[in-house]
Amino acid sequence: MQKITSATSWPLFGRAATRRIEQQAADSLPPHTLMQRAGLSIARLALALAPHAQRIWIACGPGNNGGDGFEAALHLHRWGKAVVVTWTGLPPGQATPSPDACISQEKAIAAGVPIAQVPPQDFDFCIDALLGLGAKPDASRPDTLHIWHWLNLMHASQAPRLAVDVVTGLDADTGQSTFGMPAASKPALKPASKTVASCKPVHDTEKLFTLSLLTLKTGLFTAEGRDCSGEVWFDDLGVDTLVLEAPDAWLLGADRAAPPPRTRAAHASHKGVFGDVAILGGESTPTSHMAGAALLAARAALHAGAGRVFVALLDGASDSSHARLTVDPLQPELMFRSPAALNFKHQVLVCGCGGGEAVKTILAKVLATAPRLVLDADALNAIAGDVAFEKKLIARDARNFATVLTPHPLEAARLLGNMAAEVQADRLMSARQLAEKFRCVVVLKGSGTVIAAPGQTSRINSSGNPLLATAGTGDVLAGMIGAYLASGLGAFDAACGAVFAHGHLADLWAHAQPARVLTAAALANFQRWAPGRPTAGQPSTIKPI
Repeated sequence: MQKITSATSWPLFGRAATRRIEQQAADSLPPHTLMQRAGLSIARLALALAPHAQRIWIACGPGNNGGDGFEAALHLHRWGKAVVVTWTGLPPGQATPSPDACISQEKAIAAGVPIAQVPPQDFDFCIDALLGLGAKPDASRPDTLHIWHWLNLMHASQAPRLAVDVVTGLDADTGQSTFGMPAASKPALKPASKTVASCKPVHDTEKLFTLSLLTLKTGLFTAEGRDCSGEVWFDDLGVDTLVLEAPDAWLLGADRAAPPPRTRAAHASHKGVFGDVAILGGESTPTSHMAGAALLAARAALHAGAGRVFVALLDGASDSSHARLTVDPLQPELMFRSPAALNFKHQVLVCGCGGGEAVKTILAKVLATAPRLVLDADALNAIAGDVAFEKKLIARDARNFATVLTPHPLEAARLLGNMAAEVQADRLMSARQLAEKFRCVVVLKGSGTVIAAPGQTSRINSSGNPLLATAGTGDVLAGMIGAYLASGLGAFDAACGAVFAHGHLADLWAHAQPARVLTAAALANFQRWAPGRPTAGQPSTIKPI
């Protein structure tokens, strides 16, 4: 059993793949083996997370997830804990639980584990063994009302909570909260309890834990997954899943993310080894000046390791009477050029950061002539819905040009012709659709950033935190990807390396300066002196008993 950290990459599986792996593993083992292993694993982790907890509430559902809970209750009861189990009962039309769940339930009852109809008044640890991979409940079913009520009590409590496999209400594939109910269907709660309309917790996320069993699920690490799941642990139950099934995605850790360019260089290097990056954006008009976005991208590229960084600001004015920035006094290493003076063929071009409407005037040339290109922000908005630009973007693949798109959900929706909510409803699928549509690498930003490319197994980034939710951090990421591309990496590897490093810098900042806000400028400069990346050494583990 291991705690999941950003040091190590892990294969991720969705619901369908997990079901197939479970069936294959069960067929190769003696009956009831997987559930016995799961129950012991849950009990061991509960004991490790809350060794002094005495009164433990385990909420069990009607299927195998509930069977795992009964099995865990048996162990904790034998170890001297005061365990109380509540069980939803069976849905209408279901005569018995699954055979394995029935065995575990009978064993727990025979051992004297108390089964109650209502949760205990006080408990110092709780375990959600309600649905796991189970489908979204029908609001009209009696067991759904029990589940809703019990989840609210868990979320409103200050006691630590351990979810078995997947927190109830979280879609294991997409990371979306699926446990919504019409207001009229919600059971009445005591005044002291808060009604929660999703799986999102109302107490300290440091008290939330999830033990993913057999496989790590994709939904734990993107969209709402990280907020709902808290600290994630994993037990493969002694099954080598990669032998049975190819993963749906990989959780991107330090061991599979390319390190910064300067750490990969030979001693006898020169600035040409690290390549040139040109930032094209920062529209300036008499009433609006977006040079800051271009400067953030440029500083990030420089501190990420690019050999030289050029800045070409776009002029969106009808005349050129207003002053044009020619030097960055805080970063004099940046070299300013006119867009016409850039050498698109020999530079990595980062286009769109603060580009405004002016980016449209040069985008056709950029798409047609830049062999290595990062498209961000206004460049993406210009392409969305413009058939001519879209055709030029798709044509780059046939010319073996490297292209990375870096949309946030709204920009991704514009490119796909749908709504941001649809993108967020299945981030992994949306990123793949964009990658296939435009035949390039896509970095879909957000909680659990997704990196997708044609012919590649997608990555979900493990690093990062809410400190990145501020203006300009996307420009910093675009500049960092440009630097990684300039160092000679392919587009997919460059995107993975930069995305991980970008999030890891925010994690380092949160650890070193927890009370300070992280601005985009600070993030760009933080690369200069930030400590090293996490190593893929020994993660936190719980050894078998």
